[in-house]
Amino acid sequence: MTFEEARAQFPVLERYAYLNAGTMGPLSRAAGDAMAEHALSDVERGRGGRPYFERMLELREGVRGRIAALLGVPAGRVALTMSTTDAIHVVMAGLQLGRDDEIVTTDSEHPGLVLPLHTSGAKVIVARLAGRPADEAGARILDRVTDRTRLIAVSHVLWTTGHVVFVHELRRETGIPVLVDGAQSAGAIPVDANGTDFYTVSCQKWLCGPDPLGALYVADPDSLRIGLPTYFAQESYDPDGAFVPREGAQRFDSGWLSVPSLAGLSAAMDGAPAWRFERAAEAAATCRSALERKFEVVTEPQHATLVSFRPQGDPAEQVARAYDQGVVLRDLPGTGMLRASCGYWTSDEDVERLVSAVD
Repeated sequence: MTFEEARAQFPVLERYAYLNAGTMGPLSRAAGDAMAEHALSDVERGRGGRPYFERMLELREGVRGRIAALLGVPAGRVALTMSTTDAIHVVMAGLQLGRDDEIVTTDSEHPGLVLPLHTSGAKVIVARLAGRPADEAGARILDRVTDRTRLIAVSHVLWTTGHVVFVHELRRETGIPVLVDGAQSAGAIPVDANGTDFYTVSCQKWLCGPDPLGALYVADPDSLRIGLPTYFAQESYDPDGAFVPREGAQRFDSGWLSVPSLAGLSAAMDGAPAWRFERAAEAAATCRSALERKFEVVTEPQHATLVSFRPQGDPAEQVARAYDQGVVLRDLPGTGMLRASCGYWTSDEDVERLVSAVD
């Protein structure tokens, strides 16, 4: 697949410089067609009958296998969820932490990670990363670990700056379970979830799938309590609700997931070129270089595919004006920054349009 062919998959690129996959990735024509086909089938044939349910289960397992391959882990260790936040709630419900326990996180996490941490009952300890050099992240996180720490919960790629956190080193240095928010990494940069305990995936971002879909890798499913059981979590159950859990991470599956969405995600992942990570890194480097000529770029070189910078003027107003000029990006509330998301589909012309729109 050539670069031009890869771009041609996304009709939105004919109209916009789409630089917001960190929120929602662009939908390919193939993904849209697959969703429409299954939705129309639901209308015309109904949502029932053995072929319908067999197709649903086939799609679930196909998506599970594709995500497992993306993370480099066995499919039996991957649960299907509705979002990264949904996946994090599964972990929090299963760990059985209490007020004498501590969770270490950072001040640069998305609410989708930090809000569920407070449902655990444990004390949340925050490492200060905002405004600090990227290479200090590991030491600052480790400095907050104590003998009461039961979990380290951090993003692989920070949603605010695009800086990569070396999550595997945190696990090796401490021996403490690590929960990784992979919303800005899975599908954007190469990921090996082995060596982490829990790794979450957001399918509507860099995987360019429909919403709401997510996933959760669990290194040792038998060691995590099932705190949020669903119909898909059980092999069998009794009238009183007692149940035999499914093997592996399937016991943590969310309930019913939209069949059209599963079909759309399958098509989206099948359309991603083998060279996607290298091309996305090149696009981010080009974007950073172009922006730093006129703006303060917060993202350091050679990190991930997000490029954050400080514009002149109000960021929210800049986003609105850029959209009117055919450029889609986002502001980061409370930071004074704009964020451009560079994917394998991002062209040099997209970057030029961005710089012109916010100049």
